[in-house]
Amino acid sequence: MKIVVQRVKNAQVEVEGKVVGKIEKGFLVLLGVTHRDTKEDAEYLVKKLCKLRVFTDENDKMNLALKDVGGELLIVSQFTLYADCTGGNRPSFTEAAKPEQANELYEYFCSACKKNDIPVKKGIFGADMKVSLLNDGPVTIILEK
Repeated sequence: MKIVVQRVKNAQVEVEGKVVGKIEKGFLVLLGVTHRDTKEDAEYLVKKLCKLRVFTDENDKMNLALKDVGGELLIVSQFTLYADCTGGNRPSFTEAAKPEQANELYEYFCSACKKNDIPVKKGIFGADMKVSLLNDGPVTIILEK
């Protein structure tokens, strides 16, 4: 499992011209699932994500977590995080989980984040989504398990 975490001032995801998820200050999370991933992997990354201290404190140091700043999460599934381009110019996605497994772990990940009392918004799994954001920093971090 791999997540790309972007600290944002705001972010939103649209499907067919309609906003389906929108946050203000927080993290836009792009989530990729591989066929080897488990709920334990999701739990590990949820714990890391929810405690990730990358918001600035009163001394302008990255020292605060989402809950400390009243932040939100916008979580978007993205199988292309497991693209393999080593064999040519057209990516292979054989490492990405099948949709049924990926959706189950995506939903589990989102639910686990909510259990940390953090507001969670989502994209729509498998949809053609348009994601927009105002990256804050920029701060972008990749976490894997």
